[in-house]
Amino acid sequence: MNTKSISSFDKRDLRNALGSFGTGVTVVTSGNKLSRLVGVTANSFSSVSLEPPIVLWSLVATSPSLDIFDETGRFVINILSLQQMDLSKQFSSNLANKFEGIDFDQGLGGLPVLKDCAATIECKTIQRNVVGDHVLFLGQVENYFYERKPTLLFCQGNYLQGAECETT
Repeated sequence: MNTKSISSFDKRDLRNALGSFGTGVTVVTSGNKLSRLVGVTANSFSSVSLEPPIVLWSLVATSPSLDIFDETGRFVINILSLQQMDLSKQFSSNLANKFEGIDFDQGLGGLPVLKDCAATIECKTIQRNVVGDHVLFLGQVENYFYERKPTLLFCQGNYLQGAECETT
């Protein structure tokens, strides 16, 4: 067992430990005709409340996309399907125009909603907090869509496919 005390860990090693928790993969988008379009790959997404419907996600505070998420006050969580690994890679890159060649619709407020996702969740930002080196966004769900299709997963630095397990 590889244990570390709080005074002796390094960031990369802690990131490896946190990466042991498997997650789904999302691309969070924002922007509209009046501002530039932005999108980031994020696995820091979670449901917070069903009544009212609230979700959260976080973005590193040094992200060049942060100003648009703040300015627009809205975001779309695009939950990627298994066939969309290329989108995850494109939106996690440093490309100047991450939307080049990407098929999307306009959602509420003109925000980009990626096509063929397992689910899309359109939100209005209701709270924004700086927490450590990230900005935590809480959003009230205003519209959503989903299809029953396999989703893209990420764990221990690798993309994965889920498998159904027999329950007892």
